[in-house]
Formats: sequence, structure tokens, C-alpha cells
Amino acid sequence: MSERQVVAGTAAAEDAPGSNPGAGPLGGRAAVGRSPGQLAWSRLRRDRVGMVSGGALLCFVLLAVAAPLVERLYGKGPLDRFPERLDRNGFPLGYAGIDGEHWLGIQPNLGRDVFIQLVFGLRTSLLVAFTAALLTIGIGVVVGVLAGYLGGRVDALLSWLVDLTMAFPFFIFCFAVIPVAVNQFYGVRDAEAPWFRPVLLIVVFALFNWTYTARLVRGQVLSLREREFVDAARAAGAGLGHILFRQLLPNLWTPILITFSLNVPALITAEAALSFLGIGILEPTPDLGRLISDSVDFVREVPSFTVVGGTTLFLLVLSFNLFGDALRDALDPRSSRRGARR
Repeated sequence: MSERQVVAGTAAAEDAPGSNPGAGPLGGRAAVGRSPGQLAWSRLRRDRVGMVSGGALLCFVLLAVAAPLVERLYGKGPLDRFPERLDRNGFPLGYAGIDGEHWLGIQPNLGRDVFIQLVFGLRTSLLVAFTAALLTIGIGVVVGVLAGYLGGRVDALLSWLVDLTMAFPFFIFCFAVIPVAVNQFYGVRDAEAPWFRPVLLIVVFALFNWTYTARLVRGQVLSLREREFVDAARAAGAGLGHILFRQLLPNLWTPILITFSLNVPALITAEAALSFLGIGILEPTPDLGRLISDSVDFVREVPSFTVVGGTTLFLLVLSFNLFGDALRDALDPRSSRRGARR
């Protein structure tokens, strides 16, 4: 019997309505078998904070995915400018330029619509964060599984690589490497391709954010490799690939999903910070971090411009964090019980 089946049986007994851990077959109640996914979904539905944050997160993701459709329905693009809505000093007419045609107003100086900038900025931030998180998880899982299962010199070498990677200060490295990488591909007078800077950020994030996942997976594998189902697979003549990816990996989905859900908001924040500091996403690609950076110069004259961008980023990251905590409690109910006992 694999580890997942043992955990599923235990969780089913604990979560069954009216269940009694001490009751046996003579207790008069029939056990209802449910998969681990059904049990996790049942616990998640009972978490109001998790459901609300998940709904908000779904709205953000749908809005980002449907950005071209929103542009068509809204009638304005992220690069469209409306200079007639600006005064001589470049400030929006009226209160921040908000009217029936521009729901969140006009961007000072540039004259762009703020709402459509937010929609496409969400798309950029989520695309970079999700892609980098997937690569991060992939690298971390492979390194962690190999280090934990093989042990010995392989474990020592990979652990040394993890420690070496974690020793680099991330933002200082970005300030040093990103401009150099840009200069290797583009000259002073060359215009960067719109896809280059997002791809560069994804590569940098993937190179530096896989270490936590690798350490977590390695610790789990060190425990799992001594279990009976792994010994049974070895006795049956299973190869290394089968043991790693067919026996061990299915028992690691819970920590992997939790790590992914908590890694995405961290990457969104890092991407916004780099764009805010001027080495992330550049014009003309819309981005939340650069939108907030552009609004700083007008925080006194047009405070709503800063509030809209900052609030959007705050709610996006908060939704991810709250949903990640709820997902952790749903997939591993023992964590919430330990917290309650404390």
C-alpha cells in the first residue's frame, strides 16, 4: 500500500460526518471512501477565507487571460493615448480623468487609460510569475528527488549547489546581471523586443528560486525512501526512473502544490519590485510595478493613480497568500490542528 492510500484512509476516517476514531465495524456506521482530492476539496469549501480569496484570485486570472477580449469590448488599447483629456501641464481633466469612457481615469503625461493598463499589467505579471513558478518547481523537484533518494556524493554535491545559490543576494545580482545581459543582445541604439525582458526575468527567477523547493522535496524523499512501497518496488526490479517518478513523486504533490501557491505571489512581488526600480518590464509593455513607479511623481496631484495601481497589486498578492494558506490546511489538515493546539 502506498503512502497516498494510507493518508487517504486516515483522512477519510477523520473527516467522515459523525465519525468516531474508536468505532470499529461493530459501531453501526459504514465508512465512506473518498479520494484525497475529494477530502481536500471538502475541507477547502468549509474555509470561508479560502473560498473568498480563491474567488478573487479567479477573477484576477480570468481578467488577465481575457485581456484581448476586454480591450475589444472596452474599445481602448494599452498603447492608445488621449491627449485631449489632458491639460497644458499634462494632468487629467476633471477628477483624474474619470468619466463614463475612462473608468479609472487617465494616466498623467502619457494620456493612457488606467483601467486597460491594469488589465494588461495583470496579464504581464501573472504570465511572468506563473511561468517562473512552474520552472522553479520543476528544477526544485528534480534536484530534491535526486538528492534525497540517491544520497551520498550526489546529495552532498546538490546540497552544496543549493547553498551556493542561496548565498547570492538576489536583488543585487539582478542589478548586476540584467543590464549586462541586455547589453549582450542589444546595443545602445537598438530597441528591445517586447518579449525579451519578460523572458529574461523568467530565467533569472527560475535560476534563483528553486532552492526552497529542492530542500523541501529532499526532506520528504529522505523519509519516503525508507517506506515499504519503495522497498517493494526495488524488490520487483523497478528502475530508478520508475521509483523516482512513479512511486515517490505521487506522494509529493501536497508540498509541491502548497509551495507553488505560495511561490507565485512572491514572484509577482519580485517582478513588480524590479519593474518599479527600472530594471524589470519596460515601455511599452504594460506592467503593475512600472505603473506604480510612474504614479509616484503624481501622488500629490493625482493620488487616485497611485491608489489604483497599489491596491490592485496588494489585493492580488493578498489573494494568493490567503488561498495558499487555505490550500495548505486543506491538503494537510494536521498543520491546522497543530496550530490550534499551540
